[in-house]
Formats: sequence, structure tokens, C-alpha cells
Amino acid sequence: MTAFSGANLKRSAWQRTVMFTLAFWLSGSLILDWVIMPSMFATGMMTEPGFATAAYSIFWIFNRIELLCAALVLTGILVLNHTHIASYLAGRKVIFLSLLLLTIAIIDTYFLTPHMSALGIQLNLFDAVAETPAGMNQLHAGYWVLEAVKLIASGTLLGLCDRDR
Repeated sequence: MTAFSGANLKRSAWQRTVMFTLAFWLSGSLILDWVIMPSMFATGMMTEPGFATAAYSIFWIFNRIELLCAALVLTGILVLNHTHIASYLAGRKVIFLSLLLLTIAIIDTYFLTPHMSALGIQLNLFDAVAETPAGMNQLHAGYWVLEAVKLIASGTLLGLCDRDR
């Protein structure tokens, strides 16, 4: 009869929620970074005058979804930690990783995306497309470093959740 207790059902529901959210977020990031953006580059869309606006629209939506995923993961981890159900949550490692993921989502949403869009937007429609501003390369490097940290942290967190299932 203990197999149907509320604690076991809560644990598995929150654990599944965290794992599903991490998998969804990880797959969305990989699709955006390795399919959508390279295909836009390969087709020459990055040289078009309206590319910054289109890219900002894509990233605006994705960054908000990222914020929701990060908040849901952090909530699930804190619930699991508070209920003392999952053994892997005894350490502060998973809380740190989920806070790191939330921080990365906030930086992407409120700093990197608006700044990259502002640098890339063409304000004079009569001028030819200018070359990439120097500051854009630094922002791209920062974005890719944050993406690598995000992928490693979310993969580690997903592995920890799956290990304790």
C-alpha cells in the first residue's frame, strides 16, 4: 500500500516535470543553435537588412520560454529538496546548477539579445549593409560561452535527475 502514497506520487511527478522541462529546454536550445541559426547563415539571411529584427523576434520568444523553463526547473528542484524525497538533492550542487541556468536565461533575455539586436539593426534603409560591428563578435563569443555552460549544466542536472529516478 505504500507504493500508492502521496509522497511517492509527488516525487515522481516533480522529478518527471524537472526532467521533461530540462529535456525540452535542451532540445530547443540545440535546435536553435545548430539548425535554425546555421540555416539562416547558409541561406544568406544574415546579410539582409531586416535580419536583426527577425532574429530578435525569434530570440525574444525563445528567451521567454527559456525563462519559464528555468523557473520551473528551479521550482521543481527546490520542492524536491524541501520534501527530502530525492537523495541527490541532499547537496547544494543541483540547486546551484538550477540557479546557474536561471541566471544564464536572465542574461540572455535582458542583456545579450537586446544588445546584439541593437548593434545589428540597420537604421538607415538607404545605406548598403554594413559589416558586422566589432562589439558584435564579443557578444557572440559571450553568447556561445553561456550556451556551452548552459548545455553542460542542464545535461549534468538531467543526468542527476535520471540517476536518482
